[in-house]
Amino acid sequence: MLDCVVIGGGPAGLTAAIYLSRFLRSCVVIDGGAGRAASIPRSHNLPGFPDGVSGMELLARLETQLHEYGSAVRRAEVSAVSLSEPGFLISCAGDVFRSRSVVLATGVVNHKPNIPETVHALAVSQGLIRYCPVCDGYEARLTPIAVLGADRHGAAEALFLRRYGAAVTLLAQRSLDLTTSDLERLERAGIDVVAEPIDDLRLADDAVEVSWRGLPRRSFGTLYPALGSTARTQLATGLGANLSDQGCLLTDDHQQTSVPGFYAIGDVVEGLDQICVATGHAAIAATAIHNDLLERDYQTSVDAPAGIKG
Repeated sequence: MLDCVVIGGGPAGLTAAIYLSRFLRSCVVIDGGAGRAASIPRSHNLPGFPDGVSGMELLARLETQLHEYGSAVRRAEVSAVSLSEPGFLISCAGDVFRSRSVVLATGVVNHKPNIPETVHALAVSQGLIRYCPVCDGYEARLTPIAVLGADRHGAAEALFLRRYGAAVTLLAQRSLDLTTSDLERLERAGIDVVAEPIDDLRLADDAVEVSWRGLPRRSFGTLYPALGSTARTQLATGLGANLSDQGCLLTDDHQQTSVPGFYAIGDVVEGLDQICVATGHAAIAATAIHNDLLERDYQTSVDAPAGIKG
């Protein structure tokens, strides 16, 4: 029986596995390849990378570090997790792993604009479509910015980006869902709002080109789809784990869900979606798991050592 199975091989999952491996815990990372980090062209807000780092390079570095401790990444999709005392059964690609604990690091799925997947992937790789104003609003600020999603979430994102001094336009994918007060606030901030639903969105000459019926075509240096996302919580909810109103997993201070022994880290958890936050979650969860397993291992000993905080 493994000490831990980590589901998800992004920065959060790999960091958790590194910690667990250094605690001499047996673990395996199972990664279905659906993470968002791999598509990051270059991140400039990770400490220690003054020139930025691509998502692919960051993941490669983390995997190399993990392999130094003898742990592996299994490329497969987990189909089910079930309770089986004294832990869990994890099913994937015809195999079943038995583990004393589980760390879920499956992230979220962005809701994308209605364009072909190949076009979307190209636009993301070129930085023409971005999903994280906190991550790269600084880089996008010198070009005209469009925010797609004319509701309160989209309005908040447009206001956030406007603080950088950029020219920001809020676009409606289908219809406008804003109050008069919302529109007045956007107007005061100098944000243009186009209420007409977009008719077409395409790439052209290092820009995102948007057209409408009866309106002039416009080009933007960056498009931020503010269409929301869906947390990949299915494996946790199947066990009865509690969710927030936003559909993300709720955890305690040790990143444990409402299911004992089942932990969640990174963007799948309610909170700020940032790599730095996710790797912090990983350190907390891995240390908590190690201490919990220590307590279980020594529970029959009178002189059981207490777990440490670091």
